[in-house]
Amino acid sequence: MDFKLPPLQKASARQIIFWGLTLILAVGLFFLLRRLTACWQLTALPGIPPSYCAVSLENSPDMLDFTLEGTPNAQIPTTPEVEVPQIEMPQWDGSSRINIVLFGLRGGDMNGADCPDCTDTIILLTMDPVTKTAGMLSIPRDLWINIPGFGHSRINTAWTLGERAKLPGGGPGLAMKTVSQFIGVPIQYYVQVDFDTFVSLIDLIGGIDIYSDEKLILDPSGSGQDHFILTCCGMRHLNGKRALAYARCRTEARGCSDSDLGRAKRQQKIILAVRDKVLDPEYFPQFLAQVPQLYETFSSGIHTNMSIENAIKLAMLVKDIPIESIKHGVIDDDMVTYVNFKFNGVPASVLRPATDLIRILRDEIFVPGGPLSPLAQGDSVTLMQADSARIRVVNNTSTTDLDGHTAGFLTAQGMQVVEHGAPTGTTDRTVLILYSPKLYALRYLVDTFGVTAASQIIFKPAPSETVDIEIRIGEDWVGRLP
Repeated sequence: MDFKLPPLQKASARQIIFWGLTLILAVGLFFLLRRLTACWQLTALPGIPPSYCAVSLENSPDMLDFTLEGTPNAQIPTTPEVEVPQIEMPQWDGSSRINIVLFGLRGGDMNGADCPDCTDTIILLTMDPVTKTAGMLSIPRDLWINIPGFGHSRINTAWTLGERAKLPGGGPGLAMKTVSQFIGVPIQYYVQVDFDTFVSLIDLIGGIDIYSDEKLILDPSGSGQDHFILTCCGMRHLNGKRALAYARCRTEARGCSDSDLGRAKRQQKIILAVRDKVLDPEYFPQFLAQVPQLYETFSSGIHTNMSIENAIKLAMLVKDIPIESIKHGVIDDDMVTYVNFKFNGVPASVLRPATDLIRILRDEIFVPGGPLSPLAQGDSVTLMQADSARIRVVNNTSTTDLDGHTAGFLTAQGMQVVEHGAPTGTTDRTVLILYSPKLYALRYLVDTFGVTAASQIIFKPAPSETVDIEIRIGEDWVGRLP
């Protein structure tokens, strides 16, 4: 039996239009759903959004016009004029890991485009006395993150928010808390330097030398009247104004590549150049002698919760950290997504962080070579014994042979008493003189002798000395000797 297929029917114009529209809608729906899932932001999803998600949000129906405070269409409530409680000044034992955040305030007209209390520079420093290692992490000022208590805003506005709201600790307190929460490490100290003071400090130490690997056109005053060309490639000497111009340059027209990324790298080079200048064997003793004067002279331009005693201990620590043991890191373009939207009524661009990638970088700088905990591991006696400090005992009391009895006691604890020095006079309080950075031993002696005043600890670097620490026993030790 023969079967014949029915003749094909010609599609009508209406059918062609129907199926064409159906195909177009299906393709459009596919791309819409793909973009919606890839750029989903209403709930947390794993992974990092693709680069095409960094679109302008200015006209999005759900994007509000944010104010400087990071809250939609709201201002920080006006608070009465009250004295802001100062941030605490923690004590550092000289042997525990220490994290310090460095802020540079930009200055400018508060009523104009500039924000004098916004932090133009944010660099997180870490140092570990146990392993003699250190690290630097530069944080872009335009990161769009959560400011504790204020919602999302640029990270560089945290200082301003803390100052205006008169929070405990003011701007420094909120800025430290913000950086600590975002990076995920404890921060003990902050140092804030205004730009004029930075210039004066660089000039005071005689300028710095950096290796220039790019040709830059720099304007120290920003007016264009005193610009100079920093040539490539080699060591170049910079005075204070030129060092500031080098650290702040971010305009490609002047040869400053990579915008904020390039600027962060140049700022780290400035820090290392200052380190090299200060730690020069010919200058370091002079620097230590100048520290109290510097602290007093620049107190109006340098704000910190670090005591002068801890600053000197920190200088002693930095001296013993080799340059190859200092790690560098910059939160760069691979760790952020650029987003454009309205900020305080003005179109702006911010950086949305990829937190997983940033924490990998954090771990590379902060974890190897020491614990994240701010406390050193081990009891004070064990750490003191590991320090192997050579001790000299001097009897500055009227009690005969007190130095001998003290030496016997310390030897029984595991210390190396190698000398008995001649008395330098009768004193009421015991004094400890540190000739080399045996910080565990110093901490043990401070606790043992009940040292409570900063004047009882003298930092006196002397590589030629035959001992590391000298103990000048005072009358306060007579009744304490076990």
